[in-house]
Amino acid sequence: MIVLDATPSLFFGTRRMLKSVAAGQMAAAVAWSAVRRGDRIGGFLFAPGRHRELRPAGGRRGAMRMIQSLVEWLEPETGHAVHNAEDHEPLSAALERVRHTVRPGSLVVIISDFFSLDEDCNRHLSRLRQHNDVIGCQVLDSAEHRLPAGRFPITDGEQASILDMAQKSSAQRYQDMSIHHLEDPKKLFQKHQCGWIVLNTHDDPVDVLGRELRILVGRPV
Repeated sequence: MIVLDATPSLFFGTRRMLKSVAAGQMAAAVAWSAVRRGDRIGGFLFAPGRHRELRPAGGRRGAMRMIQSLVEWLEPETGHAVHNAEDHEPLSAALERVRHTVRPGSLVVIISDFFSLDEDCNRHLSRLRQHNDVIGCQVLDSAEHRLPAGRFPITDGEQASILDMAQKSSAQRYQDMSIHHLEDPKKLFQKHQCGWIVLNTHDDPVDVLGRELRILVGRPV
């Protein structure tokens, strides 16, 4: 079961591709690896105010259905991935729906940048993990945790400001935020004995998946 985040923060990138594209490519790679192992593949795609559930299906048909849904869901022109800056839905809302729909014994791969992590995620992840294997895949762009000195215009789509990394106070706040963003989701997943993968926008998702799954599940992909 692929759980894919398409919240607004995924539509950002400074290296090679947007995080949303990297997330979609990783999901497609997971789908094809499932087909190669003879597993069925299903999905839960979520964004603020909307979600789509794909019931598990096997073979090439199941993988192609997943990929077509990813193309539609992650294409801003279709309207699925366009939201106001004020829209917000925590990851816990998606995890709760997944927890009530996924069949016990499934491998659940959660692909997100985890900016929408909240307090309730701990409870839902704990219950999801009781009857399933879970892997978190955090999608990152290097600019989110490392910026050179300088002044950078930033916007959330509604408001604009200047981030002055030459000021020690601004640089320190940015560094503190980056550390929390990198460490908090990882600690939560490891607390519940879940697998953990990091995918950067300059990485090849197929290479990352092949390397990490061999470590996490001990099987070729």
